[in-house]
Amino acid sequence: MNDFKLTNAQLAQYHADGYLMVKSLFDEEEIELLLRIAKSDHRLDSESYGRTDREGILSRLVARNVLEDDIYCAIVRSPRIIDPIEQILDCEIYHWNHKVMMKDPCVGGAWEWHQDYGYWYVDHSVLFPLLASCMIALDPATKNNGCLQAIRGSQHLGRVEHFAVNGQMAVDPERIEAALERMELVHCEMEPGAAMFFDCNLIHRSDRNESQDPRWAMICSYNAACNSPFKRTPTTHPAYTKLERCSDDGIKQIGRRHGSIASQQARPTRGKN
Repeated sequence: MNDFKLTNAQLAQYHADGYLMVKSLFDEEEIELLLRIAKSDHRLDSESYGRTDREGILSRLVARNVLEDDIYCAIVRSPRIIDPIEQILDCEIYHWNHKVMMKDPCVGGAWEWHQDYGYWYVDHSVLFPLLASCMIALDPATKNNGCLQAIRGSQHLGRVEHFAVNGQMAVDPERIEAALERMELVHCEMEPGAAMFFDCNLIHRSDRNESQDPRWAMICSYNAACNSPFKRTPTTHPAYTKLERCSDDGIKQIGRRHGSIASQQARPTRGKN
């Protein structure tokens, strides 16, 4: 899918709904490489941490705000994501962070109703909600394994107050109830390789994964170049740095190279007789 750009109709739908689903943004080989590398990545596993839902159940993730020479960052640098988000925000963007979400079978916890800007406004000193994200499905995402749920059009509410719920931030349940009386709840089921672009003020959540199927995903988030954090703190994401695009076949090139190295490292050594 070279030079992927959103049509005027897709842009209008995004701005009305707060999100846009795109089928097969990444092809089968790209997703197979990314998933195989991620699930054999010892560093990724060791850096993963949990966020507990209101029942105390953990959902694992890894979040990074530094770009490296790996398949995750090749995805971040893909024009198939960058170009549409620059259309959406109508300005130059830069890398904010990227996350691998690891909702494992039977144990992956829920995510409470929240806005991403609810976290970023408080912790990362950005003035404007000029941020957007792209979630890529690595496994099938279904109602059974805890797919993302969104309140269609809820970004138009603006930033709403959040409060701490165990290891997460959440929107006031009374406000959620009122929003759902007026707006549609959508279960965002996705096949591997599908993508969902969404606004930083879209209210969303997910259920626990009580199925036997994993639900891993990658989320790439971007900030407007003009919206650098206005102060530096230990938790603040980076200030603006020019984002270099990856070539369209770069994901496969890096994935094949790193996948081959990972396979060699994982291969057991046969002892001498």
